[in-house]
Amino acid sequence: MLRRLFFFIAVIILGSCNSKEKKTKAIETSQSLKAEIEYEIASDLGEGALWNYKTQELYWIDIEKKLLHIYNPKTKENKAINMPSRIGTVVPVNSEEVLSALEDGIYKTNLKNGTSELFIDMKEALKGCRLNDGKCDPNGRFWVGSMHWEQKKGHAKLFSVNKKGELATKIDSVTISNGIVWTSDKSIMYYIDTPTSQIKAFDYNNETGEISNGRVAVELEQSLGFPDGMAIDEEDMLWVGMWNGNAVIRCNPKTGKVIQKIPVPAHNVTSCAFGGDNLDILYITSAKIDMTEDELRNYPHSGSLFKVIPGVKGVKNAFYKDQSKK
Repeated sequence: MLRRLFFFIAVIILGSCNSKEKKTKAIETSQSLKAEIEYEIASDLGEGALWNYKTQELYWIDIEKKLLHIYNPKTKENKAINMPSRIGTVVPVNSEEVLSALEDGIYKTNLKNGTSELFIDMKEALKGCRLNDGKCDPNGRFWVGSMHWEQKKGHAKLFSVNKKGELATKIDSVTISNGIVWTSDKSIMYYIDTPTSQIKAFDYNNETGEISNGRVAVELEQSLGFPDGMAIDEEDMLWVGMWNGNAVIRCNPKTGKVIQKIPVPAHNVTSCAFGGDNLDILYITSAKIDMTEDELRNYPHSGSLFKVIPGVKGVKNAFYKDQSKK
């Protein structure tokens, strides 16, 4: 997600340092809470955490190893499915199928036999790019973004796929499309373009899938790392994995403040998802790529799956509502 990020980050990051300082003074670093290893594995680029509340399983991926993981916390078993190319994210369709965002488009993947069939060819829309993070909105549309292979500024987009399997571009000129969530009343969508160090808010029409009135909800200090994958809790607070940040943070998008920081024993924290019977466990993915020798020594479990019980519950992730004839 953030490889070779720093060569252009100075050009991309905007905003006032004084403003950022004001917004992060209220950060509480949890002394009693710290993420612990849930499943030890040497993922190159663990990402895309998503809880299937119907099967009680965690979907997550390793982009660089081209793997779709299905983890069962009760049995501690992790099933890995080899994908045809790098996989950016996955969303459930039913108990046996998921939509997988691969390098050249969106595929339907059968979880029983591991086969993938092209659902939407996006070669033209993805010139110089690959698909990255995404989720389903409350209406069952699949929102998925892209990133440029060389991470050139403004070369990526955010797309949506409606229930008929029709593709639409929703946001243009982004760089590394990442976390996306919706509020409980379905009126606001939050979205991350990682190098901006911002979480943006959009007014959201759940019936039509239209977004409007884009504005900055949270602006983050670079000292915290860079915002990657995102989840939302039942209080409509935002939980964000911080690349280069050794932590997940909780943000209040109404005030723009970072209100909590939970340390994770991994340098590059990539995504998080609420899971468990009561949606009260936060599962956290991480990566071990782009780490120095010193960082690897200090964070030897980077790439593993972690968890923490943060004291707040999450919400159910939506499924893709497939009404296409494909």
